Amino acid sequence: MNLLSSGNQLTEIDLGKNKTTLVVGANGAGKSTMLDAIVFGLYGKPFRKVNKGQLINSINQKALLVEVEFSIAKDNYMIRRGIKPNIFEIHKNGEIIDQDASSKDYQAYLEENILKLNLKAFSQIVILGSATYVPFMQLTAQNRREVIEDLLDIQIFSTMNILLKDKVSNNKTDILDSKHQVELIESKIQSAKENNASIKKIKETQVSDIKEKVQEKLKIIASEEACIEKLQANILALTETIKDKATCRGKQDKLKNLKHDLQTAMNTLSKDIVFYDSHDNCPVCKQGIEHAFKKDTVNTKKTKIQEIEAGLNQLDIKLNLVEDRLKAISLVEDKMQELNIQIGEHRGNVNMSKSVLSSYKKELQNAENEVKEVDESKILEYSNSLKDTLNNQKNFFDEKEVLTVVAAMLKDGGIKTKIIKQFIPVMNRLINKYLAEFDLFVDFQLDESFNEKIMSRFRDEFTYMSFSEGEKMRINLAILLTWRAVSKLRNSMSTNLLIFDEIFDGALDTDGVENLIQVLNNLTAGDNIFVISHKGDAMGDKFDQTIKFQKVKNFSVIAQ
Repeated sequence: MNLLSSGNQLTEIDLGKNKTTLVVGANGAGKSTMLDAIVFGLYGKPFRKVNKGQLINSINQKALLVEVEFSIAKDNYMIRRGIKPNIFEIHKNGEIIDQDASSKDYQAYLEENILKLNLKAFSQIVILGSATYVPFMQLTAQNRREVIEDLLDIQIFSTMNILLKDKVSNNKTDILDSKHQVELIESKIQSAKENNASIKKIKETQVSDIKEKVQEKLKIIASEEACIEKLQANILALTETIKDKATCRGKQDKLKNLKHDLQTAMNTLSKDIVFYDSHDNCPVCKQGIEHAFKKDTVNTKKTKIQEIEAGLNQLDIKLNLVEDRLKAISLVEDKMQELNIQIGEHRGNVNMSKSVLSSYKKELQNAENEVKEVDESKILEYSNSLKDTLNNQKNFFDEKEVLTVVAAMLKDGGIKTKIIKQFIPVMNRLINKYLAEFDLFVDFQLDESFNEKIMSRFRDEFTYMSFSEGEKMRINLAILLTWRAVSKLRNSMSTNLLIFDEIFDGALDTDGVENLIQVLNNLTAGDNIFVISHKGDAMGDKFDQTIKFQKVKNFSVIAQ
């Protein structure tokens, strides 16, 4: 609906109802619109030479919609396509086929996997239209080859040849790249070998330097530990000299205690002497103290004081001796403390040297590892890479040989020509068969390059352009019917639909029309032929059905 002159209602045409159908109507009534609808529905393009946007009905200017239903084997398909809004759907057995791919890929899927027929082949096999149809004999040699390749379903070889060219180009690039890669890796290996000696020497010098530092530190540690051992021996010897420290401390304490006791006793005696010297009477009982008693008592006490003083003198001498010994011991202990401090300093030097030594050992390990890596890792890595690259290069050359063989097969003189050679005799026999049915008795032959050679019954040689327009039309029809027969024979592009658009209104004379109708009626029972013509009155009785288009209020409709 809303396609060209059709309005906002669906116009339904059953293309499989009758074997032959005549489509008639005045100019502009919409006869050829059905061709545009079929081609737009299947291929998204107009059949006639108009812009796609001009397909939309100029009055309604929106909602163009075409639905094409057909069956292939047991599967039923419906293609729905529209403009404003844009619609493109492929339904199979009532379910829409996945539309994740782009519209271009979706169309390719329709043509390659369902229809198995592109628009060019469709226009050579299904529709013969006076407005746009270019007869096979008027095509260029390349276009003729493309039609035959599509017809025989060997266009895949042309596609393969195009892909092959890319593969050949990529293979050539891969071979050059691999050659450069081999040269680069070999250069790296050579450089690595040249540099290894100098790098190894540098690393070994580092190892030697570090080892010397390690030995220096080991010597320092040994020296410091020897000093510590010597100082500890001195301390041990000094310790032996002051073993009497505890004994001296005990004597000192005892002498001090004894001195204190003697001083206390002497003080008591002195007080008593002072008492007797200053008192004549007893302070307690108040009785007088005899003089003789006082004298004897005082003398006795003074004698004891003298004895105590003598004892204290002896005691002080002993105490001084003990204290002198303790002072000597203290001096020895001070010396021992100094020696311990020195030991601490030496131990600190040992610990520091050991810490530095540990660092040197790590440096030594790293340096030795670096020497080992220089000797093996890089060259091994490059060698493995070179081996892989050479293997790849061999694969590329092997691939080149295969591609060379395939290229020879895919050339026009290769496998395609062999297939075409098998069908050329069949095509020529069918073309001549249909020409005879059209009362054009010539020997029509196509060669492998699809150049024609036409001989009359008198063996005169002609070309396609030598014939009249009516004779050319007979040749065109014969070739069209031949392509349909071959397509069914190959089962690559079999279709029951055949449409002629106004071919009866041009070059065919009355006999040609009669012959064509007779040929059409002799086609297999499964074919459905539509003939669009202005000559409805003259031919209506020769068709199973007649469809008449007419304009009603500026819209095309089928007359009831």
